[in-house]
Amino acid sequence: MVKFKPLDPEFPIDRQLGIDAGPVVLVNLFTVDPVDQDALVAAWKSDAQWMKAQPGYISTQLHKAIGDGGMYLNYAVWDSVADFRAAFSNPEFQAHLDHYPSSAVTAPHLFEKVAVQNCCTV
Repeated sequence: MVKFKPLDPEFPIDRQLGIDAGPVVLVNLFTVDPVDQDALVAAWKSDAQWMKAQPGYISTQLHKAIGDGGMYLNYAVWDSVADFRAAFSNPEFQAHLDHYPSSAVTAPHLFEKVAVQNCCTV
């Protein structure tokens, strides 16, 4: 089963799930023993396919850190925290977490876009 580690210990994902915001981006850093990388990708793929069918899901992309390490970044876009919370808290999804290799550690965090004049818009 995957182990959870907060990306920001002052405001972990369980606290973020109580906020009403949207749209949001889930940034989820995974670390895994390099021998377990195929198992991590297989578990993530299964979860991603399930999430794609959930209300409020927009998109996702998995990235692997360059080099020989075992770090991955998942970037997923959701209509709202409420939609992500409903999917993430669903018992069917929670049961999938057992499919991750025992060396897997995940650090999920939700973000909102920031408008910066002449650089990016909301």
